Amino acid sequence: MKSNQALKILFWHRKSKADSKCFAPIICRISIDGKDVEFSTSQKVHIEDWNVETKKVIRSTDSKKINTALNHIESSLEVNFTVLKTQYDCVSPLMLKNAFQNLPIENKKDKGKKTEQKTPSLLELTEGHIKDFCELVEKKLRSKETLKQWKATQKKIAEFLKFEFKVDDCDLSAIEYSFAQKFYKYLAVKRTPVLGDSAAMKQIKNTKQLLSLAETNNWISKNPIEKFRCGSEDPEIIPLEVFEVEKLWRKKISIDRLAKVRDAFIFQCFTGFAYQDIYNLSNEHIKYVGAENEPWLVKERGKTKVTEMVPVLPIVAELIEKYKNHPYCKVYNRLIPVNSNFRYNSYLKELSDICNIGRSLNSHLARHTFADMMLNVLNFSLEDVSKMLGHKNIRTTQRYARVKKSRIGKKMNESKSILFDKKGELRNTFQ
Repeated sequence: MKSNQALKILFWHRKSKADSKCFAPIICRISIDGKDVEFSTSQKVHIEDWNVETKKVIRSTDSKKINTALNHIESSLEVNFTVLKTQYDCVSPLMLKNAFQNLPIENKKDKGKKTEQKTPSLLELTEGHIKDFCELVEKKLRSKETLKQWKATQKKIAEFLKFEFKVDDCDLSAIEYSFAQKFYKYLAVKRTPVLGDSAAMKQIKNTKQLLSLAETNNWISKNPIEKFRCGSEDPEIIPLEVFEVEKLWRKKISIDRLAKVRDAFIFQCFTGFAYQDIYNLSNEHIKYVGAENEPWLVKERGKTKVTEMVPVLPIVAELIEKYKNHPYCKVYNRLIPVNSNFRYNSYLKELSDICNIGRSLNSHLARHTFADMMLNVLNFSLEDVSKMLGHKNIRTTQRYARVKKSRIGKKMNESKSILFDKKGELRNTFQ
């Protein structure tokens, strides 16, 4: 860790980019050891409402809101900088910018000469993807269960090609939009046995991902089935209520394997970490941040390669302490003893019955529950929740964390005094 690096954050008003109404963007400049990088704060203000000396907005009706947003950016950058210094010997402004914007920390581009690559066929592309995925499984960055799903997709594509086109393989350039329509019809109607709707759509979704990979590698100019809508994609997952999480936590469980699974599930509910990330958590992922040396869990997410960081809540600290001398954790340097994904989710179904939850539990539900608690119970912003979950795009977070009526009601009760007096009369402030 290089402790003598100094961070400077400057906000400035780019008046040269003012629009027709004289509103110009506010830019954030990150400086570390004489190097700097800039990015837009997504805030605009009138050229007469920016104070050059204080670097704050004045007079504007939105001054409080904008200044709060700038303060949030500054504090987030400082926290990210502190965390990055625990992971890297030297932190660059670009690395800090990427961490703040939920992008991969280091973007390494091949500057060497490009060698010509042979364009693979559809099944060759699938086989190559599976080989790459196998390497990730060996390093415990992906699950074996997901690998089985990719092999199943490969098998079903081969079946479809023989059934529909009477061929063993096909060129990527020959694939058209109708490929997805015909593939779905084969899986859901013509195949023996047929697949259910969501299972069939999962195969189309995987095929879309393969063709997006081909587009990324310039093997095709455009994914031909990109616009095919998979109706079963992104179903709404209803998170557990806090009282249900409490019921799980306080339940006395005499069966050791179910007690461990319960603890792992609770750990997920209060960290938001996905199965593959909690499976690989070790003592090295505990970082101490700030003047008070607060413990945080900081890890590069296996799926997105974006750093997710979460303060260690008391219930999480209790679980870490509980298992620190567990034989499995000591041998494999893990924080929590976690079963294989298949066993973990199987045992969670048993746990649901024992605790009378009344619905199936699975590892992904815990992640949704964490997002819901952070947003609707603890009132974190969507941006903060997105960072804790390690999402690249806040739109992904929106699918995890749905704003509830209780949050809206609470905010309204806190804010309505701005518009109305105690008698319910509209205030004269805005005249």
